[in-house]
Amino acid sequence: MAGGDRIALELLVHGVGGTTPQEMLNDPSTVRITGDGTAAVHRRAEDVEAEQHPEEYEGRPVPEAYVWSNLTSGNGSRALWLLLLPFMVVNLAHWMRPTASGMRRAVRAYGMFVRLVALTLTVLLVAAVCEVALDLTAWQCAGTRACAGERAWLTFLSPSENPDGWWTQPGRRLALAALAPAALTALLWYLSQRTWSAYESQQPLPHQSEPEEDGPRSALSRPGFWYGRRLVARLRAAHTAAGLLTVAAAVGTSAARHDRTAGDGALQVVGIALEAVLVLGVVTVVAVVCRRGRSESTVDGHLDRIVRVLPLTALAVLGLAMVYAAWDRPGWRSSGRLPGYETFGVIALVQGLLVLALAAVALALYRRSRVPGTALGGVGGPAVAMLACALGGVMSGGVAQRVGDWLDGGGTPGESGAAFVGPPVVLSWQAAVIPVLLVVVLLLGVILLLRTRQRARLEIRRVPDEYDVKQPDPERTRRIAGTRARAALTDHAPVIAGIVSALTLLLGATALVGAWGTGQVPGEAAEGTPAFIEGVADTTEALGSWLIGFGFILFVTWGRRAYRDPSARRTIGILWDVGTFWPRAAHPFAPPCYAERAVPDLTWRMATWTRQTGGRLVISGHSQGSVLAAAAVWQLRPSVRRRVALLTYGSPLRRLYGRWFPAHFGPTALMSLHREVDCWRNLHRLTDPIGGPIDLPGACGPDVDHAPLKDPLAYGRTESRPLPAPILGHGDYQADPAFAEVRGRLLARLRPGAVPEQEHRCAAEGCVAEAAEAAEQAEAAEEAQAAAELPAPRTDDAEAAGPSASASGGPSGAEPGQGSSGRSSG
Repeated sequence: MAGGDRIALELLVHGVGGTTPQEMLNDPSTVRITGDGTAAVHRRAEDVEAEQHPEEYEGRPVPEAYVWSNLTSGNGSRALWLLLLPFMVVNLAHWMRPTASGMRRAVRAYGMFVRLVALTLTVLLVAAVCEVALDLTAWQCAGTRACAGERAWLTFLSPSENPDGWWTQPGRRLALAALAPAALTALLWYLSQRTWSAYESQQPLPHQSEPEEDGPRSALSRPGFWYGRRLVARLRAAHTAAGLLTVAAAVGTSAARHDRTAGDGALQVVGIALEAVLVLGVVTVVAVVCRRGRSESTVDGHLDRIVRVLPLTALAVLGLAMVYAAWDRPGWRSSGRLPGYETFGVIALVQGLLVLALAAVALALYRRSRVPGTALGGVGGPAVAMLACALGGVMSGGVAQRVGDWLDGGGTPGESGAAFVGPPVVLSWQAAVIPVLLVVVLLLGVILLLRTRQRARLEIRRVPDEYDVKQPDPERTRRIAGTRARAALTDHAPVIAGIVSALTLLLGATALVGAWGTGQVPGEAAEGTPAFIEGVADTTEALGSWLIGFGFILFVTWGRRAYRDPSARRTIGILWDVGTFWPRAAHPFAPPCYAERAVPDLTWRMATWTRQTGGRLVISGHSQGSVLAAAAVWQLRPSVRRRVALLTYGSPLRRLYGRWFPAHFGPTALMSLHREVDCWRNLHRLTDPIGGPIDLPGACGPDVDHAPLKDPLAYGRTESRPLPAPILGHGDYQADPAFAEVRGRLLARLRPGAVPEQEHRCAAEGCVAEAAEAAEQAEAAEEAQAAAELPAPRTDDAEAAGPSASASGGPSGAEPGQGSSGRSSG
């Protein structure tokens, strides 16, 4: 296009919470130029045909706004994602792996352990529904005169109320109740399939190799990183099968135990065969989950045959188990708890062991390649996985306890001699440790409060000097200092998460020992002990039951409000903005990854616009939008990256992502991003609780990071600001004059003749030389290490695909595939 080299584009990407294109472009009249109602690019109406008149845009860019908020806070169904919160948290743990240097087996083991933890969460959810539907309702309440007599809808299942009813036999009641957990499993499968089609089925930009890409690259630049169809489909099949097999086990093993006791030869043989099939199914599911991780080197659309075979086979096993349980057994009566109630204790034990194994692997990886600033010394992933297990336990235990309290009819024996005994004992023990955990959390809160006040006192001394105030206003100073001190609380999050996670693991083990050692709820187990201990046991049991019930009610109320209220839904959407950025690599039922839609959108827009116009652009990202912008830039070809400048503000790239996800956003990865784009500038404030400096080493640090912006812009009333300036914190960076100044400099660099040679672009000579020297040293270290190791067989597993896919290149913590220099392509 004639004159196309004179035009520049500013592509704005908003952050968490969402906004409107009118607000982003500061114009009430905007037009959607590409995209749909879920995510789209907008322009001001007057700029729609800007490329046809480039002469009108000399010295100023064409502003565009990419709006993606509907990906996480769209219609009311998003409120149902709250039920998937534990799945989302464990999926985050997968991406928190420390950087790796040549430890292929350890990397694969880390991914395998996270996927196994995720599998236990699916089993736990389905088991909780089985506990409610099969044990508490069909087995205990329907078999108890007092409970069934008060509920007319259970009359047809009760042998005391309907002695001649066909459904009154325990096996038939269990088979009917099994429809509830089976339907839940089918719903999870459907939602995973549907959300993948809506969010994650976007084809990435076709990748053509260039000479600059012959070296190692960042993992986020791989063609298949944002397209995980094969893994999600395989894990979806395995988790669906696991859920159906859990239901089949709850129905079939109860009947099999009765047949072994009754001595019915034919049914006993069928029961043994069914149990053998269940064991074989469990082994198959675990093998599929452990098999391998993501394939990112190519856009892999191939689906394994097991994706269809495994769920259908599990469904057939469930059908056979239901038919087997419904077989006529005239003498069978239900009493006590449903056989298999020990499942909750077994799940808790397995989860604890898996988290410990995961922590051991994470520590081994971290000790091999230490990256400064990594959260919790490399065990951030195991800590988050433990918190996911705790969330799953609280949610499942809360449901069982509340339904048990509702159904409890006083425990009066019925005609069958049965009494309503309630949920498994281990759930009461787990609820009893919640008050202890809350006390510790409260103490941590008090410590943080004291530290915040101490930091605020230090800031009170600094604020007047920074604003050069002769007569400071104490109230104004305290407000600014307090905002800064509270913003610094974000940096304490890893310590809090680590302490809570470790305490959760310890208290969970205590609850498990108490439940299995006594077989009684805490209050009953403490009878006969000193009065103080007995009182503590009774109090924690009652308080824990109340708290877990209150939490469940609060959770349901929050979800209901979010379903009806768009503003509340946007608030919850902030949680999904942060938690669903990463692909579903560990749990297929987690909320969908919006970045698998947003990153291809941004990449396609930048690549096609630069190709059609020959112009250059600035991609401007705020908060989470800066993370999307960085991920999109990594997906561009090197020749396109040289036409792109990156402007980030309020960015968590280093402060949050660099600490919690060092393998992908560690110092080496961010250094490579700095060197690959034409220029990168970052703005931040001391009052911002989310954004922060990028903190690249050496001369690259100040080259990227602008000095902290003043917030508020003026301490008191001035001639230019007669009204008090607000404290902006994380928002409205455009209100600072420094924003327009930095953006103007970036755009000036993008004009014809203003772009320096590639080896000097936007970097001091010392920064480039320093990076090159560090690259050479790291490459030499990696070569020496590789020579000392035995070669490993090649695989398409992206977690263990060799030095260019799973090992960082150097001690500064490159992402697998970056190599030692951290360069991606130039």
